[in-house]
Amino acid sequence: MKSFILGSLLLFALFASAQTPEDALRTAWFTQNGTARNVAIGGVMGSLGGEITANHVNPAGIGMYKTNELVLSPAFLLNNNKFNFRGSDTTSSLNRFNYGTSGFIFSSANHDGARKWTSSAFALSVMEVANYNNHIQFKGFNNFSSYSEQFLEELTRDRADTNAALSNYIFGSSLAFRTYLVDTLQGPGGTLAGYQSMVPISTGVNQLYNAVTRGGYHEIALGFAGNMDDKLYIGGSFTIPVISYARDLTYTETDATNNPNNHFAYSTFKEQFSSRGIGIGGKFGIIYKPKDFWRIGFAIHTPQFIGFKDELRASMTTNTEGFAGTVSETSDRLNSGNPGRRSYNLLTPWRAIVSGSYVFREIRDTRLQRAFISADLEYVNYRGARFYSTDGGDQALANYYHQVNDAVKASYKGNINFKLGGELKLHTIMFRLGGAYYGSPYADAAIKANRIVASGGIGYRDHGIFIDLGYAHAFNTDAQFPYRLNDKPNTFAEQSGSAGNLMLTFGVKL
Repeated sequence: MKSFILGSLLLFALFASAQTPEDALRTAWFTQNGTARNVAIGGVMGSLGGEITANHVNPAGIGMYKTNELVLSPAFLLNNNKFNFRGSDTTSSLNRFNYGTSGFIFSSANHDGARKWTSSAFALSVMEVANYNNHIQFKGFNNFSSYSEQFLEELTRDRADTNAALSNYIFGSSLAFRTYLVDTLQGPGGTLAGYQSMVPISTGVNQLYNAVTRGGYHEIALGFAGNMDDKLYIGGSFTIPVISYARDLTYTETDATNNPNNHFAYSTFKEQFSSRGIGIGGKFGIIYKPKDFWRIGFAIHTPQFIGFKDELRASMTTNTEGFAGTVSETSDRLNSGNPGRRSYNLLTPWRAIVSGSYVFREIRDTRLQRAFISADLEYVNYRGARFYSTDGGDQALANYYHQVNDAVKASYKGNINFKLGGELKLHTIMFRLGGAYYGSPYADAAIKANRIVASGGIGYRDHGIFIDLGYAHAFNTDAQFPYRLNDKPNTFAEQSGSAGNLMLTFGVKL
């Protein structure tokens, strides 16, 4: 397989855990959320309109409103993961509450008939774009590489002396050096000739990766749209992404031979990482009805500019048997009890949506419509994510983030997502079905990744009240990297399994 080259990333004494391509992908690759209705029809909202989720997809769609509306969408998420890591299968699961699009729609109609603008609408809504609550666990036998090699690479690359190895990488390499997972190589006269890993890679180790993640990617949207003669709808929304993410990681390698004399029994690395961000962005769109039955939509989502603040704590325990015994070290002890902190900015990828809908019995009185079928084609430029330093005067940081961005460009590509859905209306009862395919964001063809969604639901509407129930089942194929190396191909776990999203939406016309 291809190696993901991260380049000669400069790591700093106060925060020796580098950004990785996964940090950028976390805010870019996700399935469409929304109300229960939108979830049930596969997330197609590029040209349908008349739904509060349009505020987050194509804001022109809120221009179809001619009444006020209040919407609430509680939900429940079910994660069932399967991993294959170097021939070993593992399963894990985690269920959590989440929510879909909720908020208000305020509309205003022009009754004098003297202007082309028939009506306008304003929307204030919030949606959980992505849910980060999950349990990722895999294990397997590895005689090809070790996580200790990332620390060995770092010390060797930086030509670190022993003082630097002891103190300059307190969230990674210094922990490895202080616990003798990585030790010195002696040259002539006792001089430092380099570093070595104490892990017996040639005979293999048993590796275990166990991480519990929490948090979500939330989006507040303030949208406005206008309706011109019930034919043309134009809208835009100002978005505020609010992101919280936390990961508790335990990674362990144990000697597969049980040889008490090879200077390695086990090593365990623990990490507590948290990240919070808030930013700004924009979404703009247009919907046009060339004929009464047809709707054509186009939307563009600008990159969102998000400022992040991260915190990190780490610890390591290594048993090198007769070499140094069992030794533990923590970043807290090396950093006066404080976590490592960093601040940076992220520019997320842009995306564009082209959509078409056919509405059966399309007339001005939407209560008499009988069915629709709709499709969205969405392009996302995953490789367009960019990290930036918050300190414009620090050239070393600028160079570091330039190299991280090169890694993102090498790791990912742009790709297309396709969504299809429909609804059948029988007086006050609606039946819905949908599906979606989300293409792989990875540039490496060896990494098989996609998300396939099957969805359905029912709805009830009468006397200004509506209740919808929707369920989407996502079949996930992805890759999880236990660690990243520069000098050899990276090993990863192949992820499959599924995620279920059960949602109930309650709304009332005001």
